[in-house]
Amino acid sequence: MPFPKPYADAVQRFRVPGGFLLLAAFFLLSRPTVESILYGLPVSLIGVWIRAWAAGHLAKNEDLAMSGPYSHVRNPLYVGSLFVAGGVVTGSRSWWLALVFTAAFVLIYLPVIQLEEEHLRKLFPGYGSYAGRVPSLWPRVSGGGGRGFRWELYRRNKEWKAAAGYLFALAWLLFRSISY
Repeated sequence: MPFPKPYADAVQRFRVPGGFLLLAAFFLLSRPTVESILYGLPVSLIGVWIRAWAAGHLAKNEDLAMSGPYSHVRNPLYVGSLFVAGGVVTGSRSWWLALVFTAAFVLIYLPVIQLEEEHLRKLFPGYGSYAGRVPSLWPRVSGGGGRGFRWELYRRNKEWKAAAGYLFALAWLLFRSISY
């Protein structure tokens, strides 16, 4: 679903402040139990792993990433974020938080993905062909090949921040679960 460019541009600028609003909603709406956290934990860990794997294959604006997870899905960082959010929401035990996170993804992140893909089409002539073969968000089973994971790219992309953010969210859920 294409979003109007002025809307996509506006939500792209709102993405960081919107993240703070999501964090506030997370703090206010979480009602975790140890059991709910344990249910969400493997889902989030899969997401952290997907994000790390993707970051080790991504040389932003230098090379079109088509190896590793990028051979299965064009936006593995967002797929990983969806898993992380799904696990956190499961751990939070809040339907309201699930609705807020879903709305944020649809209304903010899908337009941002659209803008990023427009940028990649301009930057890399082969992007159109790649986009024709590889789905945007629902991974295909086939794929693989190309370059291997590179720790240097993982560090340069500062993906450790996503893992640290998840650990912070997990700590909050554990704190909330024992404070009831």
